[in-house]
Amino acid sequence: MMGDYDYENSSYEYLEYGDFDDSKEGYTQKEVLHIISVVVYSISFVVGTLGNGIVIWLTGFRSKQTVSSVWLLNLAVADFVFVVSLPISIDYVLRDFHWKFGQVMCKLNSFICTVNMYASVLFLTAISLDRYVSLVHLNWSQRYRTLRHAWFVCRLIWVISGLLSCPALIFRETAQVHNKVVCFNNFHDESGHVVAMRHFALVIVRTTVGFLLPFCAISISGILLAFKMRTLNSVRVSSFSRTVSAVILAFFVCWVPFHTFSVMELSMHHSLYLFHVLRIGFPLASSLAFLNGCVNPILYVLLSKKVRTMLKQSCLVFSKRSLQELSQSVSGTESVSMPTNCPAEEPTASSIV
Repeated sequence: MMGDYDYENSSYEYLEYGDFDDSKEGYTQKEVLHIISVVVYSISFVVGTLGNGIVIWLTGFRSKQTVSSVWLLNLAVADFVFVVSLPISIDYVLRDFHWKFGQVMCKLNSFICTVNMYASVLFLTAISLDRYVSLVHLNWSQRYRTLRHAWFVCRLIWVISGLLSCPALIFRETAQVHNKVVCFNNFHDESGHVVAMRHFALVIVRTTVGFLLPFCAISISGILLAFKMRTLNSVRVSSFSRTVSAVILAFFVCWVPFHTFSVMELSMHHSLYLFHVLRIGFPLASSLAFLNGCVNPILYVLLSKKVRTMLKQSCLVFSKRSLQELSQSVSGTESVSMPTNCPAEEPTASSIV
């Protein structure tokens, strides 16, 4: 743990907008932002955990395994882990950005969040491309669109996500700042040029692989597929177009602010004004990014009529089974509690018909 915070060798990064200034000027504004962030994080945690948990249950245990269910299962796992780590971030904000979990957890928590951020975005891309290929390139799809290939791509996505997230294990550190411990990216090096290059490479890779390429793939495949559906089936085109539009819009709204501020972060060290802008904007942008983890299961699975029917049937079966087990338990308790050698009661006048 370091005693002095090195401003030049650090990056701003999300969830750090309260780390570097203990003055009370504008604290009311920061407090409001903290409250908004905690509220959004809490909603994302509750809705995301419940929604992705349902999707994991349905695609992993209640339905036949298909290529589509493999994509959705892995997407739900990535989003589930992404949002289930939020209580640590909520605790960090509520403590006014005092990190109490130690340096190992600082590295590990950032690594897990980053892995699942990349995985979630790449699985969204895989779903969009697979949907396009399966409906437009039928011959190629019938030959190569198999469960084996789908699982291979999923494993590849997890490996790539892990490799891209390794900088969190290398640069993430804790430091003592104004009587508080903070968790941040420390690009420590004697050369300012090397520090700037490390920060630049990290942001560019994250923005390119984590947003630009996936957004282009999702948008282009969605638009082309919508045009194809228009020529094939005019009855379903309106609902299908709305789904595609919702997917693209949700991805754009949730991730554009985060990556915009992430790119702006590159110039933070040379502008005090930009530093204050990032302190205001980054918490809200980070909240939207986490919110994407609870939007995905709603858009991709839970809005499906077939899935809603399956979920309803599963709930009815579960309720019926629980009632049967409860009834059997009560009946068993009553039979055990009844005496076995009691003499038969003589009929009374009131019991004779």
